[in-house]
Amino acid sequence: MSADLQQILDNPLAALAILGNLILIESLLSVDNAAVLATMVGDLPKEQRQKALRYGIIGAYVFRGLCLLFASFLIQFWFLKPLGGLYLLYLAYEHFKPKRKNEEEEVVEKEKSWLYRRTLGLAGQFWATVALIELMDLAFSIDNVFAVVAFTDNMILICAGVFIGILAMRLVAQAFVLLMAKYPFLETAAFLVIAVLGLKLMLALVSHFYPESAFGRLLESEAADAGLTVLTVAMFLVPWATSLLFNIPERRASR
Repeated sequence: MSADLQQILDNPLAALAILGNLILIESLLSVDNAAVLATMVGDLPKEQRQKALRYGIIGAYVFRGLCLLFASFLIQFWFLKPLGGLYLLYLAYEHFKPKRKNEEEEVVEKEKSWLYRRTLGLAGQFWATVALIELMDLAFSIDNVFAVVAFTDNMILICAGVFIGILAMRLVAQAFVLLMAKYPFLETAAFLVIAVLGLKLMLALVSHFYPESAFGRLLESEAADAGLTVLTVAMFLVPWATSLLFNIPERRASR
């Protein structure tokens, strides 16, 4: 742990860049996760919906904590970086791919779940929904830790990233939704950043197989990390600034 702390102290800007990237990724993932959970409780009586979601948040805390135990094992596998990059590129592709006009939003059909059907008969609709939410929490927690481990092998930053994911589910995701509602173009910018970060992780293949090449050394340099940080920040700040000053891109008028 002392070596991890020293690594952060030696390269504070690189550590801040990693945390900034994790906040973005976890916020986007949490927005999608929250939307899925909201559809799952939609058929419950109104007074039971918040209660079911509260159990879901508790489950998210527990499963993310458990996944932390496996993080020290996962960081031994170098190929998690390119796999994580592939996952981020997939997220960007899913966002930008052309959608059919009549394409409906994805909903979770609980009745198709074996766990839901079995629990429904034993404990009723509320607890069957909670059980399914916990199963989804486990899947989301694996996504969370997988994304974090793909970015760094520093256990301090990994722990910080996991807790960012927990906070994102309750706080950051809501703020992110409000911000994108006022500045819709920021969602496009966010997924462009996701694509850039995914490409960066995919290039870990070069660093692994050709570490002594000029390109491999460049990818692992502090200059590359600093350049990536400047680029990703600019992809947000430049359109936001031009929108404020010139309304280009157009921002949504406040009501």
